Amino acid sequence: MTAPDAQAAPSSRRFLDAIALTPTAPERGDHAFFAHTQYVPWPKAYGGDMVAQSAAAAIATVGDDRTLHSLHSSFLRPVDVESEVRYEVEVVRDGRGYSTRQVRAYQHGKLAFLCTASFQVPEDGPEHTLVMPDVPAPEDLPSSAEVLRDATGNAAEYWAHGRSFDQRHIPGPLFVNGGDEKAPHVGLWVRAFDALPDDAHTHQLAIAYVCDYSILEPSLRALGLNWSSPGLMTASLDHSMWFHRPARADEWLLYAQETAGVQSGRGLNIGRFFTRSGDLVATVAQEGLLRSR
Repeated sequence: MTAPDAQAAPSSRRFLDAIALTPTAPERGDHAFFAHTQYVPWPKAYGGDMVAQSAAAAIATVGDDRTLHSLHSSFLRPVDVESEVRYEVEVVRDGRGYSTRQVRAYQHGKLAFLCTASFQVPEDGPEHTLVMPDVPAPEDLPSSAEVLRDATGNAAEYWAHGRSFDQRHIPGPLFVNGGDEKAPHVGLWVRAFDALPDDAHTHQLAIAYVCDYSILEPSLRALGLNWSSPGLMTASLDHSMWFHRPARADEWLLYAQETAGVQSGRGLNIGRFFTRSGDLVATVAQEGLLRSR
């Protein structure tokens, strides 16, 4: 496995490699692509790989006049790390204003991930948006690498150096400690380490990719847990996203997250991305498996 190099400069290469697609002949749909999951220091692949890759596969099958406005996904089986995944895309509908695609991800011949993607021809209309929370600026917060400066182990190296985005937590990260206050909300400033291409879809894919890193953290914090809590088991179950406005993912975005509740070994979490100027960019909802043995 390709572990992160702590001496190398931070890079967004891992994200860009994740969304690189190779077209292939379809077997079950109208279009098909291969993509590869990226390194993580645990047995199953990062869920953001599948969210962003399925979105990229759907985007590749629609006209340039349409923009991605929602994703509704289910994680069905674990996916291997640093491995090939086959994405089959069905053209469900192309209307005058909207298009729908269903994307099925297969590994080892088994269905592992299912996504319905919706696209819209942009149009003018009335607007309303939530007010962005008042939080410290990212420049006043430590990076993950700074927080984990003295930590050791593969997980710490990955959290500190192996992700494609600079992340600044509010009130603090849950990597190896934290959560004692049991607050049901988390703030996170995120920005790609590298300048990304100028096309809007790449920035949507970046937001889709990064959103899964921390969306379960409000539930963990509400329970007084962190990612290193003994016996903790987590997994993404259902995931939805709505894209409201264009934004650059290589500029700071606030990812404000909260939990709606935890019960029956599942936590439901809501996240909202805002620009620094306060524009609501995207909304995320995810239910995840939470077990503490």
